Amino acid sequence: MRDVTLVFTYGLITALATGLGALPFLLVRTVSGRMVGRLNAVASGLMLGASFGLLAEGTRFGGWQTFSGGLLGVLFILVTNRYLREHHAHPGTSGGKEDGLRRMVLIVTVMTVHSLAEGVAIGASFGGGMALATFITVAIAVHNIPEGVAISAVLRSNGVSVPRCAGWSIVSSLPQPVMAVPAFLFVEAFTPALPYGIGFAAGAMVFMVLLEILPEAYGKGSAREIGTITTLSMIVMMLFQKVVAG
Repeated sequence: MRDVTLVFTYGLITALATGLGALPFLLVRTVSGRMVGRLNAVASGLMLGASFGLLAEGTRFGGWQTFSGGLLGVLFILVTNRYLREHHAHPGTSGGKEDGLRRMVLIVTVMTVHSLAEGVAIGASFGGGMALATFITVAIAVHNIPEGVAISAVLRSNGVSVPRCAGWSIVSSLPQPVMAVPAFLFVEAFTPALPYGIGFAAGAMVFMVLLEILPEAYGKGSAREIGTITTLSMIVMMLFQKVVAG
């Protein structure tokens, strides 16, 4: 029972970390287009760096399995995005507002679904010992913070309050503690799925950044500024993960 509680607590920590992504918006009274662009650039860099770290970790358990999971993540984004465009278009709604609502629904949906895979990764990682479980948990928790920034940037630009941004960010990651427990209890059954889950989470995230978040950032700021912020944020995240890995 104690082990199950520990696993659930680890998963809950990663979920709560997502809510931290809303904190920068407490310092910003008005969310200008340029500010949204900069925040999206920071989120993009951090998410890309975290995703590359997850992919590297996934290859330890199987290269082609991780690749297959990443491909499934890309396909999931494509299918979800197409569905939202076809079934959630509202006549009479301006193109910009409609696109903002679609992006808002898409990013929360994607974050929630790919949190299932991350929850499996947390629970199954305990089968490799506490060192692996701690690394995976820390990597996903850190990975979740820029996810919260990305979610909050989209929600705030559509008029959602900061507390609600934090709440929706945490809700999107609640599948992590929920899925971590069964993955831990049935680790032998879930372990083969670990590289697929890691690959799916990373693939979906990278494609989401390239398809939605970065294009919006470039549309709200200069290419030089957005490119610089994204690159530096990615380097910081990759160095941070290197330090955490020891």
